[in-house]
Amino acid sequence: MRFLFVGDSMTIGRVGDWTWRHRMWQHLETTLPGGYEIVGPRTGLYDPTAPDEPNGVEAYADPSFPAPARRHLAGWGEGWLHMAPVIGETVTATGADVLLISLGLIDLGFYTNSDQTEENVRAFVAAARAANPHVRAVLLPVIPNVRAEYDAPFAAECERFNELLGKAVADLDTPGSPLLLATIPESYDIHTDTYDGTHPGVTGEHKLAAAFATAMHQAWGLGGPYGSF
Repeated sequence: MRFLFVGDSMTIGRVGDWTWRHRMWQHLETTLPGGYEIVGPRTGLYDPTAPDEPNGVEAYADPSFPAPARRHLAGWGEGWLHMAPVIGETVTATGADVLLISLGLIDLGFYTNSDQTEENVRAFVAAARAANPHVRAVLLPVIPNVRAEYDAPFAAECERFNELLGKAVADLDTPGSPLLLATIPESYDIHTDTYDGTHPGVTGEHKLAAAFATAMHQAWGLGGPYGSF
């Protein structure tokens, strides 16, 4: 089973981060040992001193994080708008069959409104399925960041997009290519689970990984319950 992490800055992480990808790797090692592979065309973290480095840099908090487990398709400042055109070729090249997706905040913040972002979600799913008709995906709703506390229109767009995302997942879900809508952890608090109001810190990383792990375990019987942290 080949897992592909797809995301924005919350998923790629920056220099010195553990990342929720690392937490998910640990979970998969515990619950699916020898039965999975993490795939993707990139392996690095975002480095603010070298923002144009396409693959990022390998400066993880855990230097023993295995190179194969570092693979992903995530980018600082990239959203559904950017990933929809490349997901097909990525799925083809990597053989990915389970997509773990955390996108949308950057789209709504800088690029597209909720309706346009939902259109890109549908385009993304269509392209992924064209590459692998049996691809599975778990999609995490947008977690409004600190901007939503002072920008009411942005907060409203986040809320509306999450409603549209839920409808899109329901519309597009099929037995042969199932889609899951993960649940934002009730305890997630941007003031304590992030280091800047947006990007997850240690507790936030665990809670994001747990959201994906719980969705897969409960709906598909895949893996197991997420461990304590």
